[in-house]
Amino acid sequence: MKRYITPLAFVLLMGFLSACKVSKDVATPKADLPASFRNAATITTADTSSIADLQWKNFFTDATLQKLIDSAIAKNYDMQIAVKNIDAAQLLFKQVKWNYVPQVDLNVTGSTNRPSDNSLTGLSIAQYNIGTKHVEDYSANLALSWEADIWGKIRNQSRSALAQYLQTTEAKKAIQTNIVAGVSQGYYNLLMLDAQLEITRKNVKLNDSTLRIIRLQYDAGQVTLLAVQQAEAQQQAAAQLVPQFERNVAVQENALSILAGRLPDAIERNGTINDVKFPEVLTAGVPTAIVSRRPDVRSTELALTIANANVGITKSEMYPALRITASGGVNSFKASNWFNIPAALFGIVAGSVAQPLLEHKQLSTQYQVAKVNRDKTVLQFRQSVLNAVGEVSDALVKIDKLKEEQVIATNRVKTLQQATSNASMLFKNGLANYLEVITAQGNVLQGELELASIKRDELTATADLYRSLGGGWK
Repeated sequence: MKRYITPLAFVLLMGFLSACKVSKDVATPKADLPASFRNAATITTADTSSIADLQWKNFFTDATLQKLIDSAIAKNYDMQIAVKNIDAAQLLFKQVKWNYVPQVDLNVTGSTNRPSDNSLTGLSIAQYNIGTKHVEDYSANLALSWEADIWGKIRNQSRSALAQYLQTTEAKKAIQTNIVAGVSQGYYNLLMLDAQLEITRKNVKLNDSTLRIIRLQYDAGQVTLLAVQQAEAQQQAAAQLVPQFERNVAVQENALSILAGRLPDAIERNGTINDVKFPEVLTAGVPTAIVSRRPDVRSTELALTIANANVGITKSEMYPALRITASGGVNSFKASNWFNIPAALFGIVAGSVAQPLLEHKQLSTQYQVAKVNRDKTVLQFRQSVLNAVGEVSDALVKIDKLKEEQVIATNRVKTLQQATSNASMLFKNGLANYLEVITAQGNVLQGELELASIKRDELTATADLYRSLGGGWK
């Protein structure tokens, strides 16, 4: 006795098969993270909160800097490209959803041919005495084609498209994070150059005063021409730094302008590098937070989702494909009877199961390559987490040691300033020679320039800590 599968049973069978997975996903590996960042104890508290929880405007409070960052986020071309990438990925994600819908085509054809009299068609025409040796065919129909998603290929395509779309949003976040850090670091460098330019100009004036005194002493016969020449050389060395710093200021202003998406121009600023303040205690939080906060780490995590989907897609290609086709419309061998309803109506329904045979080796290789790429993605995820922890640790130790260095440099500058004042006083009273004055003035110049540089480095490291923690995103 023959048994037939009812339509309901067939639908249930297809639903059961479509629920089966042809490949097992690799879960996101648990990152091997320390309990706390290296060097965190010296400048952070045990609190699990982090400066990265703050929006960038609440962390970088300088009004001029905020305007620059706002402009860069709105006008930077990398940012605009990232937005376009999001739009494209969103369109592709929406399009993938239509893969579940059958393909429907409208076909309208008309043909005529004159077969050979000795052909089977020609002999049939002669036998039935149709009255013409031309064979015509006119057809208008709708053709439907649908492949059942038994092995989850379309479902995996949708997963991959969604993950790619989310990756573009993470890429946009990463660009914004880098813009915030880049603009702030460029701004701090500009403030340092302002401070160094001001220091140099003051030192030039100080050297001018010393040079006038030495020239008076030379005219009075108290010192030799060598003293005048050495004082002039000292003054010229300091004066030479002025155009160098002015050039560096203009170049940095141009760089910031371009980063902000505008033509090179001067940057308005109302404060100095010493006016920039950050909290005394910079809380980094716990290392596990960067996995969910940093855009680059989240992007590699999404890449694993894509890799899992690709493995499923390539594996499903190796299995039989169930395809259902149907077409229906009107057909006639005379144009006059083309739309003669219902005589011209026709319909065809067919189903097929296709199993790749000769392509099995190629499909198997693609599947194995997809698995290898997935393994690589797992390694890339682990590497991204490791790099993130390393960047945070680097920023923490830089801030810590730069603070110590700044204290020492500040005390050194105070000592040199006192030494310069004393040397000038002793020189005017004839108790010190001109070399001691020149040496003291040169030392204080270098000390003050180095102090401004150290302050810039500390601010840069603070901005880098905020970036490396994935600042502003949750």
